[in-house]
Amino acid sequence: MSASLPEDPTLDEVRVCLAPSLAAQAAFDGWNEKAVASAADQAGVDKDLAKLAFNDGMVDMIAAWFNSVDERMAEKYSTEELGAMKIRERITNLVLARLEILEPDREGLRRALAILAAPPNVPLAAKLGWGAADKMWRLAGDTATDYNHYTKRTLLSAVYGSTISVFLDDESEEYSETKAFLDRRIENVMQFEKIKARITRPGAERFSMARFFGRLRYRNL
Repeated sequence: MSASLPEDPTLDEVRVCLAPSLAAQAAFDGWNEKAVASAADQAGVDKDLAKLAFNDGMVDMIAAWFNSVDERMAEKYSTEELGAMKIRERITNLVLARLEILEPDREGLRRALAILAAPPNVPLAAKLGWGAADKMWRLAGDTATDYNHYTKRTLLSAVYGSTISVFLDDESEEYSETKAFLDRRIENVMQFEKIKARITRPGAERFSMARFFGRLRYRNL
């Protein structure tokens, strides 16, 4: 049994143990039982127990891996380190921390996103994107409970998703293209408070949320 697991682990403990290594195996084997078996071999976990832990199949494996990315991101910076940064720096650095974690497993990520793009899995994809954005805002110290809670997470989900799309095909040195893209998208988000003020100003140009989100998708805007 893996040294990171107790002698008689629960299924949740097995999931947490194996989740970080699933994407590396999925890059070769796909998100399937073979990847689970390979991860179990690597960790010294009983294969039947590992199979039972991921009994819901590939989407269950992907969700567990994304959750492990959330946890590793949370370990990147201390509360004191984040507190010393401006809000923009906190969000930018947390997104970059996620990319650093994902970088060795870009092929596994690519396969995971293809699976999540299938119509039956779109609700899960949205849930995972929202969860990542929520985790980043909470780490950044956001305590909003009104509509700002939802707009912040919706915007960051869009920024993160579009940044991942650039990241997957970025062959520039140290992912400079992805970082530049992220900087532009974060700048869009920082401008959002100013844009929101136009919504209620009498006689102001009508604000288009669809147009705003469209700007988040493209590299050169």
